[in-house]
Amino acid sequence: MKVLRGKNAGFCFGVKRAVSAAEKLSGSGNYVLGSIIHNESVINKLEKAGVKTINSFDEVSFNKGDNLLIRTHGESEDTINRAKALGVNVIDCTCPFVKEIHNIVKSHYEKGYTIAVIGDKDHPEVKGINGWCNNKAVIIDKDDILNQIEADKLCVVVQTTYSEEKFDKIVKNFTFSKVKTVDIFKTICYTTKERQREAEILSAECDAVIVLGGSNSNNTNKLYDICTKNCKQVYRVVDPVEFNYEKIKRLNKVGVVLGASTPIEQFREVVSKMENVTEEIITTTGEIQKEEVASEMEKAFSSIKPSKDLKIGQIVTAVITSAKDEGLTLSIKDSKKDDLSLPKSEIMGEYDKEAYQAKVGEKIRVMVIAKQPIVFSEKAMESVLKEEAEIEEIKNGKIFEVTVDSTNKGGLNAKYGRYSVFIPASQIKLGFVKDLEKYVGKTLRLKAEKVESRGARRQIVGSQKVILEAEKAERDAAKAAKEAEFFASIQEGDVVLGTPVRFAAFGAFVDVNGFDCLAHISDLSWTGCKACADVLELGKQTEFKILKIDEENKRVSIGYKQLQPKPWETVTEKYKVDDVITGKVVRIVNFGAFVEVEKGIDGLVHVSQISNQWLENPVTALEVGQEVQAKIINIDPEKEKMNLSIKALLPEVEKPVKEEKVKKVKDDSEEEYPELREWKDDADSGVSIAEMLGNSEK
Repeated sequence: MKVLRGKNAGFCFGVKRAVSAAEKLSGSGNYVLGSIIHNESVINKLEKAGVKTINSFDEVSFNKGDNLLIRTHGESEDTINRAKALGVNVIDCTCPFVKEIHNIVKSHYEKGYTIAVIGDKDHPEVKGINGWCNNKAVIIDKDDILNQIEADKLCVVVQTTYSEEKFDKIVKNFTFSKVKTVDIFKTICYTTKERQREAEILSAECDAVIVLGGSNSNNTNKLYDICTKNCKQVYRVVDPVEFNYEKIKRLNKVGVVLGASTPIEQFREVVSKMENVTEEIITTTGEIQKEEVASEMEKAFSSIKPSKDLKIGQIVTAVITSAKDEGLTLSIKDSKKDDLSLPKSEIMGEYDKEAYQAKVGEKIRVMVIAKQPIVFSEKAMESVLKEEAEIEEIKNGKIFEVTVDSTNKGGLNAKYGRYSVFIPASQIKLGFVKDLEKYVGKTLRLKAEKVESRGARRQIVGSQKVILEAEKAERDAAKAAKEAEFFASIQEGDVVLGTPVRFAAFGAFVDVNGFDCLAHISDLSWTGCKACADVLELGKQTEFKILKIDEENKRVSIGYKQLQPKPWETVTEKYKVDDVITGKVVRIVNFGAFVEVEKGIDGLVHVSQISNQWLENPVTALEVGQEVQAKIINIDPEKEKMNLSIKALLPEVEKPVKEEKVKKVKDDSEEEYPELREWKDDADSGVSIAEMLGNSEK
């Protein structure tokens, strides 16, 4: 019979860390808030060691210094603060994936978001998450609930052990019709996804599937649901001893699926009930790793080996038999040789032969580093013990660094001491990684998702993504707090100091107390500018006026020109009537021409003030772009008007007819030419007497 199990079977990282932390406690004054895992044997073992499981603070009277372990599901913010207020030492073993959800929920709730949690409302993880938004989250366990939420801003998270298939379906059916802004976070645990995918592949391969896990285990129930879709014979088993193995005795291939709280030993217990078993480990890529599984009796005998059958890497306790110039000779129990070597180069510290001669007969712990002949090392043993201590810290969530040495189809490979390290492609960074090769030779910071040290196999599955996500959540929270403080300190109309940090075609981004505000290019100068650099200087601090605040969208508009005088406000300080200016014709109209006196100030030269000659149209005397001189004949700053005269600077033109002659002509011709009664006006307009008379000679 072939027995298949998933590669990720057994305790997940979070459960391992919590159980390991609990096992280090003993005696009175040690408590776990809620069942540490859905596994009675583990809970009973902890109870025997004095670690008591409680469901609420009311069950016990805490003493200062008592230990309270927070399980992987996490707790509300109020619960943790209450424990600390009582003087209790809180051992927070909240899963990093759950802790990330807490940070997301708290940050968004403080920003005014409505919080929605997809998951089981009665699950302790969901209850804990709700406690980070003042218990005001909307709990979603049906497809249609999400569409019923009405909110300006909505943040959606999901229980770490929730079905990925159900989550995708809920999000796919979300219409976004009743909300303006939505942030959706797929916070299903990486190992949960892997277990679910393994269960899906495994159940499709097997004739029957045994799903092992506590009856109250949510993630185990999800695995059971997945398996029932692909396989007709699926058995939900809490205790392997009670299962009737006759049901599967004659089948060719049986799968065993373990929940996150189910120890790998229960898988071994299942296998021990079967005969002629070949174990196969299946991965999410469909790869199958074969491993022969011996009977329990065979394993028991194989583990009892004489001490003389030493293996390289084995740590033993030996007795010092002599101290020589080249080092120590040792003996071990049941060994036929008494001259086993411990070279002085492999002894910790400086070798002192005389000092060690006084220690003959004492015991020493050493590691086997060579055979035929057998050679021991104290340094190697210390190195391994140090490494194992580091690995234990890594299991408990310590960040470690590795240098990537190669790639494979699914991710990156590295080494950490004697351990091989695998980083799945999905766990390298926050986004999708297209080119794995570019990471070869680079150093990554990792947290362990899984640590395996069975026999000669030592492997760590690491994730850099969880670190980046946690750091991002921390940055976002800090940024949100800083933004809230900033918006609370400003009002429209305030004058603030700002430093231009970058220019764009449409305006300048200005740092005001750490917040980027926009000064639109139209708000930089009263006279307009083509580029921000014409008015502002990068890195140079100056004053701006706050024009508009949009706290919801995190936007602040500021202006520079609003603090500068308008050109017409200072015109009388610069110019007086009768001043002569030099300007450029900027536009021409029927009644005259506008001349730019300076940027933002134009003066009008009326058609009658252009020339001493009568002009039918100003274009006959002027053109756009022409530079002219003119005298100021009137200034009205309130109406932003200035009148100019070019004619006033031109020499006077001699009149074609003397006044006496004109008068005589008028007297002689008044009856014949009555239109001459208005001649003076026409003459002033540049119309000659000859033109008035038609033919003055007549």
